[in-house]
Amino acid sequence: MKLGVVGLPNVGKSTLFNAITKAGAQAANYPFCTIEPNVGVVAVPDERLDKLAALYNSKKITPTSLEFVDIAGLVKGASRGEGLGNKFLSHIREVDAIVHVVRCFDDANITHVDGSVNPARDIETISLELVFADLETLERRMTKALSMVKADKKYQEDVNRLTVMQNWLTDGRPLRNLEVDDDFKQFIDEQFLLTSKPVIYVANTDEGGINGNAYTAEVERIAKEENSEAIVLCAKLEEDFSELSDEDREMFMGEYGLEESGLDRLVKASYKLLGLISYLTAGEKETRAWTIVKGTKAPQAAGKIHSDFERGFIRAEIVDYATLIECGSFNAAKEKGKVRSEGKDYVMQDNDVVLFRINV
Repeated sequence: MKLGVVGLPNVGKSTLFNAITKAGAQAANYPFCTIEPNVGVVAVPDERLDKLAALYNSKKITPTSLEFVDIAGLVKGASRGEGLGNKFLSHIREVDAIVHVVRCFDDANITHVDGSVNPARDIETISLELVFADLETLERRMTKALSMVKADKKYQEDVNRLTVMQNWLTDGRPLRNLEVDDDFKQFIDEQFLLTSKPVIYVANTDEGGINGNAYTAEVERIAKEENSEAIVLCAKLEEDFSELSDEDREMFMGEYGLEESGLDRLVKASYKLLGLISYLTAGEKETRAWTIVKGTKAPQAAGKIHSDFERGFIRAEIVDYATLIECGSFNAAKEKGKVRSEGKDYVMQDNDVVLFRINV
């Protein structure tokens, strides 16, 4: 899953991304069009893996991960090509969700492109550019749909839906907030529009505002109104944390009253936003988390490991993570009747520890 990090220039976006790449497993170039944004691959924090690995004496631990794509700063007029805006907007089309970094600190040494710090205005600037870009896309889609209606009336529903979407966007509202039925939602998703993507707002503050200030409160209010996620962090502090050992990081975080880093909270919020869960497999060779979408059934979950597992699926032997830890081993859980045998219609749950039975 890819998340695009966006924002106005000088909001701390690059600092945040630097912290992500230092904390992540690797950093690499990811090719898009004629510009190559960076990608930070970040492990999803999961304390269950360490405990399972200890239980099984696993030689290897493999967490699941997310990719953060660093997209160059957008400016007002980006939808009309200002600041190479069209190229940057095309990068956003390639991601699954948007991480919108908003400046929530005052610093006379860091120039704001609009002359002052105003989170609501800055959010609106980026949001409207995405709206304008979507309106331009829909105009082309509408032209095509109208021509197809002349040949076949079955395309009238497409025209009707596109009209609803255009009217919604014309009012300056993102399509992710348009309440529609599942069929209509699928139609919207098929258009690959920018404002249909879910958003996490990152209120980037200074050390003094890490527990909130008037700016961060405004970001949280906006996020709540549109049912988006919002977290408050200090990107500069996160970058400093990422360079420390685990022991030193925990000590310094304690001095700031932080139970977990902003990056951990960002990764978890991203996971939640995308509707993802992870099931677990464990053994002497490896303990691993596997990412799936909520609602995935057992055979398809098995297919994440290997396509042969889905094709040859017989059943899944499943024990709840907390139960397994309490019992001390898979066999002990089985002896106590805590291991369930589930078939092809079973919907996977977040704390499932699984042993797939297959016939290939």
